[in-house]
Amino acid sequence: MEKIALGAHPYLYPLPTVIVGTRTEDKPNFITVSFVGIVQQHSPPMISVTLHNNHHTSKGIRDTKAFSINIPNTRLLAKTDYVGMTSGLTVDKSEVFEFFEGHITGCPIIRETPLNLECRLIKEIELGGESVLFIGEIVESYSARKYLKRGIPYVPKLRPILFSINTNSYYRVGRKLGKAWHEGLRIKEKVRKLS
Repeated sequence: MEKIALGAHPYLYPLPTVIVGTRTEDKPNFITVSFVGIVQQHSPPMISVTLHNNHHTSKGIRDTKAFSINIPNTRLLAKTDYVGMTSGLTVDKSEVFEFFEGHITGCPIIRETPLNLECRLIKEIELGGESVLFIGEIVESYSARKYLKRGIPYVPKLRPILFSINTNSYYRVGRKLGKAWHEGLRIKEKVRKLS
């Protein structure tokens, strides 16, 4: 299959859609973000989020050294989009969601979202230009029981929102394709026999 060079673009598909929560000027504030990812899975678990350096939320994270990652479901699409298109400098976003304070950091956490991660800021990296990368240690996770299967979050129940940055479009998760570390066993066995 012939490949066509497309240039240097952030074509990583799909991106998760999350809502970052923090306290800014002693008021809960939320922003929708897609540049987020797991940095480390264990000991301690860490997550990163990239924001515009001058966002109201960036100031809140710097001041409080804490933030939450709230994973909305498709039912919350309009609210999720709204907090991403308005600034906490001009709009009081603490009224958009019902929230509670994290047990460890006290950061605002959205009650309506199926899954939440409470994070303590451990590192800030200036990326040049207008972006900053915040790395947080995940100090607690929260979910309602109805979104769990065998005690862990279950994607079909979560119904997370996916995002395409280059078309500015939201999508939903499709069907399960297979089991990780299982689907490749036939190839692994075949390669083992050839060696």
